[in-house]
Amino acid sequence: MNANDYTLRLSDLLRREHGALADFLVELAAFDERALWRQLGHASLFDYLHRTLGLSRGAAYYRNVGADLVRRFPEIVEPLRDGRLCVSVLVALAKAITPENRAEVLPRFFHRSKSEAKAIAAEIRPADVVPRRELVTAVRQEDRRATPAAEEASATLHEVDAAQIVMPGELELATSAPPRAPATPTEPSPARDDRPVVEPLTADLARLHVTVPKRLLSKLDRARDALSHSKPGASTAEILDAALDLLLDRAAKRKGLVSKPQAKLRPAKPETVRASVLREVWKRDGGRCQFKLANGQICGSTCRVEAHHREARAHGGGHATAEDLVLLCDVHHDVVTREQFGDDWIDRCVRERREARGPSGTGLFAAA
Repeated sequence: MNANDYTLRLSDLLRREHGALADFLVELAAFDERALWRQLGHASLFDYLHRTLGLSRGAAYYRNVGADLVRRFPEIVEPLRDGRLCVSVLVALAKAITPENRAEVLPRFFHRSKSEAKAIAAEIRPADVVPRRELVTAVRQEDRRATPAAEEASATLHEVDAAQIVMPGELELATSAPPRAPATPTEPSPARDDRPVVEPLTADLARLHVTVPKRLLSKLDRARDALSHSKPGASTAEILDAALDLLLDRAAKRKGLVSKPQAKLRPAKPETVRASVLREVWKRDGGRCQFKLANGQICGSTCRVEAHHREARAHGGGHATAEDLVLLCDVHHDVVTREQFGDDWIDRCVRERREARGPSGTGLFAAA
């Protein structure tokens, strides 16, 4: 089968998966409404899902919440069946939806990721108390190899006992609410990976959990001192905000995106793309990869985006105007470059570059 045949096949299988999930939750809601799990000796529907049907604790929790939502709000069944609503957003939806706001709130969760759904729920039902705290907890070496559940327990700052908190430098514990018990004893810990954990609290505030090296804590103290004139007593959030502004400003300058561009153009080398041209390209393409996918949409990635010569410089292309360039992510830049020059030539260039500079990413070439 070719790619189109596989797409049709996969679309059909996905449609069946959505339908099966919706049917399962409908039947599970009916099963729960009659509390039939009691006849099997279980203490709860969650216990039945986990121990009799063999679902993981996380999968059982999501379906437990889903069955309750289906029973209270039957209108979620069709969005589940056609794929507009994903099982991973049901927990956030359950926190936000009410009989009064159901018509307005439900569509806001369509086609949303889990993190997007949590942010929407926090906007609709913000936390009653938003504790502002800056905590630093020591991580033992063995904790780095702990299970995800143990890592989550270590990273849940509002559950850390005050006596266990390490306070280097000026990092202090600000106003804090009393420790909160988990919403339910069966709620699973969020998945852990190398990304920071973000917990939305209100429409404007979120709690960020991130593991950092010890040297960063020293940098925070030094940065606080550096800002002591303009922002005395700056919080960690204010320090990071100022630092990120500087980083983003520097990145913008490399793209020619400056607030006050020069009125008079300076002489430039023929191989150099003028900042004015680069600025126009970035504004026109919105900083997104413009590679056309098979479905007619553009890639739209904003990661590792770079300017690509529509006609390769080696083939006589130039960069005098914005029309000569287009933004592509590094993956699609590589695809287009290989189409222009062939895999053999590109692989040879990559091999020669690695031999000359040592192992590094494949990258792309000035000739592109």
